[in-house]
Amino acid sequence: MAEVVAWRLVSGRLLCGWGPLLCVLLGSLLVLLLPLVGIEEQCCASLKGLALLRCHLWGNALRSVVHSTSLTVPYTTFDLLPLRPKPNAETQFEAKAALQQALEMRKQGKREKAHKLLVHALNMNPEFVEALTELGTILEEQKDVIQADHLYTKALTISPCDEKALVSRDRTLPLVEEIDQRHFGIIDGKVRRLMSIPKGNSALRRVMEETYYHHIYHTVAIEGNTLTLSEIRHIIETRYAVPGKSLQEQSEVIGVDAAMKYINTTLLSQVGSVTIGDILEIHRRVLGYADPVEGGRLRTSQVFVGHHIPPHPQDLDRHMQELVQWLNSEEALNLHPVEFAALAHYKLVYVHPFVDGNGRTSRLLMNLVLMQARYPPITIRKEQRAEYYSALDMANEGDVRPFIRFIAKCTEMTLDTLLIATTEHAVGLPGSSHQPCPDCKQTIPIHN
Repeated sequence: MAEVVAWRLVSGRLLCGWGPLLCVLLGSLLVLLLPLVGIEEQCCASLKGLALLRCHLWGNALRSVVHSTSLTVPYTTFDLLPLRPKPNAETQFEAKAALQQALEMRKQGKREKAHKLLVHALNMNPEFVEALTELGTILEEQKDVIQADHLYTKALTISPCDEKALVSRDRTLPLVEEIDQRHFGIIDGKVRRLMSIPKGNSALRRVMEETYYHHIYHTVAIEGNTLTLSEIRHIIETRYAVPGKSLQEQSEVIGVDAAMKYINTTLLSQVGSVTIGDILEIHRRVLGYADPVEGGRLRTSQVFVGHHIPPHPQDLDRHMQELVQWLNSEEALNLHPVEFAALAHYKLVYVHPFVDGNGRTSRLLMNLVLMQARYPPITIRKEQRAEYYSALDMANEGDVRPFIRFIAKCTEMTLDTLLIATTEHAVGLPGSSHQPCPDCKQTIPIHN
């Protein structure tokens, strides 16, 4: 009897001591069982987050380490990824059926049909990991390694531990790195050629002046400004308004001009010491003439940019501090200038700290980084608007490398324009006939 009493006392103490822990365990079990009562999607999202955390912490065993030169952004902002509506059951079924047909076509050697079926499957369900991986495999077989690697990366963004996507990207990543670095090398060679031109070269001075007006024209035209190049030049040179044109649009032009002059006279020497105040001063000039109230001020309301949801206003100070800390970090300063500039642009426009003028301010910050590295400021032309925004969308989906490649292409286009305009060409004098004269030795040196 005494033994029974003693056991009851011990068990009672144990229950009192372990009671809170048992409550926690029962609560955890209840959370795991919640999908049974209709909130499966929330729990799946939590499990996906746990898988992402596991791959982030122990990813070395699952995938190769991604270095800074791989043109990628660390997985630190997945909570801000764009929210897209999920396809319904019928659409998912059609996507799966298209995938099965594509696999069958591929077995039969009909790759073109398999390619079309996989594209159709992804149109039905853009986050269909199996279809992304299979399409990447076909593109890799067609020697389109860059696009294949992008699809593998997108699949890993959706399902970070997908084994096939991990293995495939480990295979393509070194090849893509080599291609990107080779392109950077070509750009560096053109920069050296440009820097070898004497500063007093009249052709260089003239083309740089023209490039200044072209940059303002294109950077406002991308966002819908209807002023022509000649009208913009007239406004900047005379400060007179153009009759029949919106004062808002003309104020945008004056604002970009003021911001560019501020950068040229104040910030070029501040390598590694950019502050939030500098970015606010750039924005204050960009937007100040069109909207003096919002110019140079962080937004106080939530905004939505397509499918992208930027940070809440109460988090802007933290995000801007992190951005500036990164801009001045050794890691960023050791990047290739084009990569550094593109990431600076993307990070600022991703945070979207202002009510308006985010794109113009981001492009100016990008050019500030380039000019500090002794690169010429580059222009994103209005004809490239669709490609520009598409690359930004792909960056928001988890792969920023297409955007960096786009900026690299714009950099090379700008360099080519400057080099062609400053190169002396010899034009042969034609003979009496209309046929070209290959033996003509008389030449007229001109500047194109």
